[in-house]
Amino acid sequence: MFPSLLRLPRRLRRRRMATLLLALLLALLVLLPPYFIYKPPSLLLRILSHRWTDVLFRLWLPPSKPLVALTIDDAPSEHTPAILAALAASGAHATFFVIGSQVAGRERMLRDILRAGHELANHGMHDEPARALPAADLAAQLRAVQALIDDAYRAEGRTPPPPATPTPAAAAAATTAPAPASSASASAPWPAAWATASMLSPGGIIVCHDRRSWTEPMLRRVLPEMKRRGYRAVTLSELLDEVTG
Repeated sequence: MFPSLLRLPRRLRRRRMATLLLALLLALLVLLPPYFIYKPPSLLLRILSHRWTDVLFRLWLPPSKPLVALTIDDAPSEHTPAILAALAASGAHATFFVIGSQVAGRERMLRDILRAGHELANHGMHDEPARALPAADLAAQLRAVQALIDDAYRAEGRTPPPPATPTPAAAAAATTAPAPASSASASAPWPAAWATASMLSPGGIIVCHDRRSWTEPMLRRVLPEMKRRGYRAVTLSELLDEVTG
């Protein structure tokens, strides 16, 4: 291709080169955003951590502590039991972020999550951008969801965790910052499992989602691979405890 290109008249050769460069630029514009979302470089995560200090992107642990936090957003749903079974099969633990509007009729699922050794956290009342809500409305919704979470903890004879206090910076960052560490959001199990496994490092945070049929088969692929490499999937609280002592 390139030898024949060199034999073209100069003006035509320049046009062809400009076309090739434009095609390359367009390819980069298409491919780079998914790459940075699904496999963000460590340098990018450090920059984002400084930019959005209210958001936990990852923790930096030594190789001697091969721990990775696993989070499950958008719980509970009809897929929660299958996800719990996949976690149990590999001895993994996770933090389930609860959407309050999905709890009615699924209160038992919240207790099942706790009984299996996982923890609950607050995702808000609806799956919507937090920054779009007035501060008072956001705070009221978070309190309502926290009450549901507290009820589940008390029903299991456990002390509810202290609620997080929303801040304007955190609300904005929650909908403008990229997903932490690894976002297993691809709509097929294999690509999501591959992307997650390729990014494993001590202190990483894997973001998965309930309400998706592919999350359970993805976990059944990636969790055994994590164990094979010596990693342990833990809750966010467990990961933070490794740093704070």
